[in-house]
Amino acid sequence: MRPRDVVELVALAALWGASFLFMRIAAPAFGPVALVFVRVAGAALLLVPLLAARGELAALRAHWRTIAIVGVMNSALPFLCFAYAALSITAGLSAILNSATPLFAAVVAWLWLGDRMTALRVAGLAIGFAGVVWIGRDSADFRPGGSAWAIAACVLATMSYAFAPNLAKRRLGGVPPLAIAAGSQLAATVLLAVPAALWWPTNAPPQHAWLAAVLLAVFATGFAYILYFRLIASAGPTNAVAVTYLIPLFAVLWGGIFLGERLTLSTIVGCAVIFLGTALTTGVLAARPQRRDAVAAAPLPPR
Repeated sequence: MRPRDVVELVALAALWGASFLFMRIAAPAFGPVALVFVRVAGAALLLVPLLAARGELAALRAHWRTIAIVGVMNSALPFLCFAYAALSITAGLSAILNSATPLFAAVVAWLWLGDRMTALRVAGLAIGFAGVVWIGRDSADFRPGGSAWAIAACVLATMSYAFAPNLAKRRLGGVPPLAIAAGSQLAATVLLAVPAALWWPTNAPPQHAWLAAVLLAVFATGFAYILYFRLIASAGPTNAVAVTYLIPLFAVLWGGIFLGERLTLSTIVGCAVIFLGTALTTGVLAARPQRRDAVAAAPLPPR
């Protein structure tokens, strides 16, 4: 990658890592449903006009049904899960569990699309899922207000993230990536409008919660999508997906600086095991060259 690509990759990881911080700050004041509505609505307000300016609205209209499903599986549902998890577990732990998304994506691709599972990939899956189980065993607390349901929500979110790129690969090949990104945020906005109105907080969220929600919507979602697809076009999808390994580092960093969060040694070990399994499953440790122009086939980002 060029130095500029490396800078953009780090900036993207910093933004998506910050999304877990912003949720930790804003979720207690907004509640998960209202916060996610603000997030996707703000992102849609940024992305849809950009899509129109690029003359690609026709692609959204032509594939709106499938894009709407992607909006549910890649935005509405996982965002709700992580916003719920932010009420009781740290930003770093949520981000670490999020990094297991490629493991679930590989399983879905194997079962649904018939992707070939080599011995190395199977070993990677076993190692990665062992890391998830390790963290869950170490961190789960099933007492009222404990972390167990939050961890389960994070796992459900990663499973949802895993479905979306495989659906996009099967049904949305050749569709401009920005149309998928903008359309998915718009679909999630429409879906959550009524629930957000019903569950809107009775007490007005304070200014710091609004600031976190706006930063989450505009920068950690809308602008991050733009930066992600720009990076795919410049550095290729394989290099762009490397952001998965950097997101937890920034989530832990931001959580430590702004919220005083700390990770246990056991969680750090589990994180390393997940990273190893993911690297083996995705072929990072035995990478083969991919076409730099494969923008439409690039996976949707896990964050």
